[in-house]
Amino acid sequence: METYLALASLRARRRYAGRPVPEEVVERILDAGRVSGSSRNRQPWSFLVLSPGTVARVAEAVWEPANLRGAALVVAVVTGGKGPVSFDAGRAAENMMLAAWDAGVGSCPNGPRDAGAVAAALGLAEGEEVATIISFGYPEGGADPGRRSPEEWVARADRRPRDQVIRHV
Repeated sequence: METYLALASLRARRRYAGRPVPEEVVERILDAGRVSGSSRNRQPWSFLVLSPGTVARVAEAVWEPANLRGAALVVAVVTGGKGPVSFDAGRAAENMMLAAWDAGVGSCPNGPRDAGAVAAALGLAEGEEVATIISFGYPEGGADPGRRSPEEWVARADRRPRDQVIRHV
């Protein structure tokens, strides 16, 4: 998929078809996060691939439990260390979501409603925290990003107008 089309057509997918994500696609998604940039190349993240049992425990402590329960793959982005770790975690998460979308796999980030319960369910060490939890799966009903041009996707996006977002100073 062309990069701008992937960027323009990427939307959070909250419902997934019941088919698994092949291991080579999972590896590509995780590698996309692993190779993302970070401040001073600190790479302050780790990616926890959740087992079905862990998903069940973690789902009880996030904002949108159904997103996790119906997913073929769930990844927690965990950070630790000093500096702009949340920004770096966001870069890694977005890379994973775009790599997934390139393979036809939808995704949705989710946040911990109860950070302590999520940390306990994941067995996090002191100083580690969950930046986001991403659900992945093939979109229910399919998806065809190429049915529109990138410009059409941008025009249809529910986003603030350019003159409210972009300023030249």
